[in-house]
Amino acid sequence: MLKALVRAACLMTGAAVLGAGGASATPVTDCPLGRQALSTASPLSDVLAVPRARAVLDEASPGLVEALTKPFGGGTLPPGFDRIVTPKALLGMAGKGDAAFLTKLDAALGRIRLTRADVVARCASYDNERPALPANLARPAILVFGKITGFRDAPSVDAAETALKDIAARHGWGLVFTDKGGVFNAADLSRFDAVVWNNISGDALTIPQRAAFRKWIERGGGYAGIHGSGGDPQFFWDWYADTLVGARFIGHPMAPQFQEARVVVEDKAHPAAYGLPSEWRMTEEWYSFDRSVRGKARVIASLDESSYNPGEGFGRKLSMGDHPIAWSQCVGSGRSFYTAIGHRPESYVQPESVKLLEQGILWAAGLAPEGCGGK
Repeated sequence: MLKALVRAACLMTGAAVLGAGGASATPVTDCPLGRQALSTASPLSDVLAVPRARAVLDEASPGLVEALTKPFGGGTLPPGFDRIVTPKALLGMAGKGDAAFLTKLDAALGRIRLTRADVVARCASYDNERPALPANLARPAILVFGKITGFRDAPSVDAAETALKDIAARHGWGLVFTDKGGVFNAADLSRFDAVVWNNISGDALTIPQRAAFRKWIERGGGYAGIHGSGGDPQFFWDWYADTLVGARFIGHPMAPQFQEARVVVEDKAHPAAYGLPSEWRMTEEWYSFDRSVRGKARVIASLDESSYNPGEGFGRKLSMGDHPIAWSQCVGSGRSFYTAIGHRPESYVQPESVKLLEQGILWAAGLAPEGCGGK
């Protein structure tokens, strides 16, 4: 299973464009886990960032990090891989995840007293930079968020950006791209009708940024998540995974990774489904989730599992039985739309997939005939 997860890491691995990544000028210390006691449920990156914690892990399970890096020549993990997995998950895959062992390891990690330098190291992937937004930003306006600290699949991200530019041009929307988490503040968010998370992987927002985003959503903002934005092995923001998206990724087929499957449109009355056929077939990397969102969310489209082989991924069976693949829901007075389609660049020119994404964003932005909280 360890090899399968590592292999998956390799595979996963007028618009204004604002921000080019990199560290903040001022060290960030208000990231969500920065001051939290270390444990086997912490991101692996946090354990590796604190030398005393890494020493505890090495002592408890000699050679674990080396075993992960060996397929890559030994030395570094795939970029971002360590931010979306935990020591607990990796130890379990290595056959060392029994309860007594984990309890002992948690106790040793929990005794480590964190210094300010440790907090800064754990928060190194976050930023507090507030990008300068265009003064004449047209409305409706869409913010495309691109801060990826976990897996970055560049072909997916780039193809989505191109598609989003075309969509915005067709509708005359204002469109801003940024990879700066500092844009998540009340004043800046108030200038947008929806935020699109473009294949975001890895934790991206500080504590104040999380709070600003959640409040904006619950008071009438819109979220549209694409594919990888719901596809991390571990999430460290429960509200995002369990409420805003509504389900947690458990894996995708690996043999083969990309398969043709039948997509069934279930709710043709949903604004995101206008003009879509009753079904279509396409080749994608098909996500499975820990639960069906049916009953909580409005299922727009689902997968016919008999049309492809879900198989196993990350050590578990991926067949869901009831398998939603695109859905929407109200979150307070706000709107959340998520589509798990979007790994292959071809998906961003596939007519049905593009129409689903385009109309899903329209709904999320409050521009469709029906919405949430009166908008």
